[in-house]
Amino acid sequence: MNNSMKAYILISFKRFIRYLRITGSRERERVANLREINQSINPSMDSTGRISVSVFVFALLSFFPFNAVARGGDRISFLSGPMNRSKGFLTRHLFEAKEPPLREEITQGYMSNFEMEKSIKEFGKRCANISYVYSIGESVQGFPLWVIEISDKPGKKEPEPSFKYIGNVHGDEPVGRELLMRLANWLCDNYMKDPLANLIVEKVHLHLLPSMNPDGFALRRRGNANNVDLNRDFPDQFFPINDVESMRQPETIAIMNWLKKEHFTASASLHGGALVANYPWDGSQDKRNKYYACPDDAAFQFMATVYSRSHYNMSLSKEFPGGIINGAFWYPIYGGMQDWNYIHGGCFEITLEISDIKWPKAKELDVLWEHNRMSMLTLIASLVKAGVHGRVFSGETGFPLPASVIVEGINYTVRASSIYGDYHRILAPRGSYKVIASMPGYQTKSTQIQIGDEGVNLDFILNPEESINKEAKPKKGCDCNCNCNCEGIGNTKLLQFFKRIHMELYIFAFLILLFLCFLFKRKSILKFSRHNRQYIGGKRSTVV
Repeated sequence: MNNSMKAYILISFKRFIRYLRITGSRERERVANLREINQSINPSMDSTGRISVSVFVFALLSFFPFNAVARGGDRISFLSGPMNRSKGFLTRHLFEAKEPPLREEITQGYMSNFEMEKSIKEFGKRCANISYVYSIGESVQGFPLWVIEISDKPGKKEPEPSFKYIGNVHGDEPVGRELLMRLANWLCDNYMKDPLANLIVEKVHLHLLPSMNPDGFALRRRGNANNVDLNRDFPDQFFPINDVESMRQPETIAIMNWLKKEHFTASASLHGGALVANYPWDGSQDKRNKYYACPDDAAFQFMATVYSRSHYNMSLSKEFPGGIINGAFWYPIYGGMQDWNYIHGGCFEITLEISDIKWPKAKELDVLWEHNRMSMLTLIASLVKAGVHGRVFSGETGFPLPASVIVEGINYTVRASSIYGDYHRILAPRGSYKVIASMPGYQTKSTQIQIGDEGVNLDFILNPEESINKEAKPKKGCDCNCNCNCEGIGNTKLLQFFKRIHMELYIFAFLILLFLCFLFKRKSILKFSRHNRQYIGGKRSTVV
């Protein structure tokens, strides 16, 4: 038995133990559902026998490569790998037989797609001063993928970090879509009343996509209308399972195009079936079930911990220490949205499992909202309160530069925006970092910073590279001993005499122009710096 199978059996055993310890109304309901299944197998079986068969069926099915409870897909790591459509190996398509139909009473109380669309548009009208509603594309069945942007200047570009929440990636995990609508309404209702709401609205551009998979929600199943798992449909760094662009789903393409237009700093997708904050990498190169860290492992652990510790009870998990876990260590998946965001979108994304039950009764949504509300708000606010933020300017013109910003020792590049030259780099607190800014045609600059419990503001002014191989220009003049035309000698001597008389005046005028030019550049840079201080905590920026 290899290590991956042992790890899998251990996880299954932990879930099995938690299953036996279930108490409360929700857990009794789950046990009742299993009893109903067993009753259909053998109506004459007594209650003890029914529970025993339930446990046996649960344990037996867990060893087959069915859809995993939370993020989904194959739990057994050695089954992960390149997609083989001919054999159905790690195919993105799901099978109806694996997904038991949901009872109608369970689905009642959730907004339908059309009710959600109406709610989004009504929110846009009610909170027009801080919101902008737009669509990033359509689902397979043509339903718009609606997004709510929340900011004090919605729809406009600003030198501020942007954050996105994505819900309902899997159609049968609808808690996220409901909570994101509650989040939007809470921010609207508490803006100008609550300091945290003010911070988010005024210092961050927040984008909310309540449902990435409206077709799957309407069909009450995990996949979209083509029965494809959208969280396996993105290009993967290890295997070419989704490299054929024409085979990607429209929902996936919409997300990818969205990140080309918007400069997101961080993100989180909301799922159901567990209670944990999951961070990259989601897969491993050798397909084993092990901890596989990305270059920004410390920063991602920080983000996951921010959410977990602000949650009602996520950090108290016995299954997941601290309420966080590395995706590949939990169980590897390939073609996931989380890793693609980090690699190709320049966006730090984590996956949040926010409900033990994928589709709980609607009456539990208020409790789930209260359990997750502070976590959702705090994670957004951490963009402003942590890491290093700043702008990059040209020392020659004072204009912003779309420079590259890296941290020594971390193999990852953050790009400053082309409009404002602003960058936002998530870093773990209480550490020392060497930050380097570079731009083709400009001299590279670096500086050492110390990050405590709050973020650091750091602006760069890059000077153009000076030409090393300057060729001396030939002197123009006339040698009277040579055969040249010297008719203009008298006029030249007169001009030189005139220049000597007014040399002091020319030098004085030149110095004045130089001083005015210096003031103009400094004014421009200070203006940008003041604007920078306004959106990141009001602190004074360090200029390098």
